[in-house]
Amino acid sequence: MIAAGLAHLPALAALHQAAFTTEEAWDAAFLAGQMAQPGVAALTDEACGFVLLRVAADEAEILTIAVHPHARRRGLGRALLEAAAVEAAARGAATLFLEVSECNKPARYLYDAAGFSEVGRRPRYYTDGSTALVLQRTLNPGAAAQR
Repeated sequence: MIAAGLAHLPALAALHQAAFTTEEAWDAAFLAGQMAQPGVAALTDEACGFVLLRVAADEAEILTIAVHPHARRRGLGRALLEAAAVEAAARGAATLFLEVSECNKPARYLYDAAGFSEVGRRPRYYTDGSTALVLQRTLNPGAAAQR
């Protein structure tokens, strides 16, 4: 994974639009706004996926993770999650959070396999009316610094 910057915005937006429905997809302008916020980092494989995360104090949150539909079920999502966890820990985060629709079974399986556990719910959070599950994974900042 490499750090993604503003030069990657068109590719990241195209990936997000391929990975999500029209109502959920983020365009380049929205992604640029997210990336301009303090503590935000983007990591990409430059072809099929990326993850956007934000670190504040000792907590990190995955803002979005996108894998092109043609590249799914090949380990890229897991690699992006792990890269985000390493980046977050390197920036001092002890906990990594994310939200996922309770209806998104493939993503829920991925997050469960990656060590995330449910810590909350946000009813009717998504545009389709589905509930968001708030998931958490404990990180080890010391281990990331030793790598």
